[in-house]
Amino acid sequence: MSEHRNNEHSQIKYPYPGLKALEKLVGTWKVTGSNIDGQVSFEWMEGGYFLIQHFNLFHHGRHIKGMEMIGYTMEFGAESPSEHIKSRIFDNQGSTYEYTYEVNDNSLTIWGGDIGSPAYYQGLWSDNGNTNSGSWIYPGGGYDSTMTRISSEEQ
Repeated sequence: MSEHRNNEHSQIKYPYPGLKALEKLVGTWKVTGSNIDGQVSFEWMEGGYFLIQHFNLFHHGRHIKGMEMIGYTMEFGAESPSEHIKSRIFDNQGSTYEYTYEVNDNSLTIWGGDIGSPAYYQGLWSDNGNTNSGSWIYPGGGYDSTMTRISSEEQ
């Protein structure tokens, strides 16, 4: 059932069609903004069901490293996956945040928890897809953030 990246043609067949939108994230990115600086990389887990993000960031003066698993969730006993793309991060600060992703050709929205949360990131893609600029918004604060592609190859 799993299908793999064809390196010669750089095409993926996705186990769930909604995962195709995540392909835009694959590669390595420089992250800059108010109160954030560092690098993130995204790669597909074998099988194509999950995108893995590795992050190494300085955020509000703290050095945060970790990983995030992004894809559809499948609950015990469920016959189909979740309606939305979900994720969970694990970092060197002990955080295990959950997010919901909405990605399309124009924008990237990452909700802190479920869609409609008061904590979210919303950014717009550049015409060539090599930059995403926006802001994290959350109760009592927020900050601007820009991701600029360094490499489009999986790490």
